[in-house]
Amino acid sequence: MSTPLPADEAPICSARGCRAPALWALRWNNPRLHDSERRKTWLACAEHRRTLGDFLDVRGFLREVTPVSGSPTLDT
Repeated sequence: MSTPLPADEAPICSARGCRAPALWALRWNNPRLHDSERRKTWLACAEHRRTLGDFLDVRGFLREVTPVSGSPTLDT
């Protein structure tokens, strides 16, 4: 299990080796393993939003992409 981030620490991108702040939440589930309402989340920076999303989408796992709470993307 992961420990929650302190309130003043920004979440980081889930892409391997990336330490950039996350701007997007990619919500997904594997229908073979999870019920239809369950959502897992990968976080993505602007650079990795497309590649992480494509990885999930090609497998039929991607359900939605939303801005991370408190990110600058909420204002655009």
